[in-house]
Amino acid sequence: MTDETKMAIEIGNIMEICQATNNEHFIWFSQLLNNHFEGIIAHATYKISSGKIEGINQKIKTIRRHGYGYPDDEYFFLKVIDASRKKYIRNQRSHKIND
Repeated sequence: MTDETKMAIEIGNIMEICQATNNEHFIWFSQLLNNHFEGIIAHATYKISSGKIEGINQKIKTIRRHGYGYPDDEYFFLKVIDASRKKYIRNQRSHKIND
């Protein structure tokens, strides 16, 4: 049995339990799972996350809020690019105990 098959079986069980409760909130959750079933199952095979993209979006929103009206778009995009670079740490210490 593959991970995808296991996940499909488990989600099916969860949906059945939710439907059996006759609680409107659990029924809503069951319908939500049913609507996104294929995408949830696909995560078992292709472990792709949108976390990095969401992080970049939050960083852009923060820069826009802090700037409150940059002179032009080019300057705004330069700020975004600058914020997305890794910070350079001069003479970075290693994590070795014997240093």
